[in-house]
Amino acid sequence: MQMDKEAWLAKCNAACANTLMETLEIKYTDIGEDYVVASMPVNPRVHQPDGVLHGGAMVALAESVGSVASFLFVDGSKYMVRGIEISANHVKSIREGMVYAKAKVVHKGRTTQLWEIRLTDEAENLISICKLTTLALPRK
Repeated sequence: MQMDKEAWLAKCNAACANTLMETLEIKYTDIGEDYVVASMPVNPRVHQPDGVLHGGAMVALAESVGSVASFLFVDGSKYMVRGIEISANHVKSIREGMVYAKAKVVHKGRTTQLWEIRLTDEAENLISICKLTTLALPRK
């Protein structure tokens, strides 16, 4: 990362306009050497019919933060990033508040990267753990 943290966060959040991330109110909140953190409010917009956070919304948050992390750690002027596989284990329900996703690199190869994304609530209880594989493709 050549930009400072605040500049990267502003750029990531600005890129969310008119996307699923804006619809889900995902905000990127922290970036480090080997991780990215994002948050999403838990409210009826992201509930399943019985009033708990929808697993699909959790996976969308996880893939969003993992893909941004992957993009930040490759040369974005030369490569575009695509998620090629994601898996999730949901371990706890949440009805309200905020959910946080922290993507940490597990493997950083030339073309593929493996990310572990832990979703937690405001008390740092584990809600879901996801694994995302991304592919860096050369820009044409």
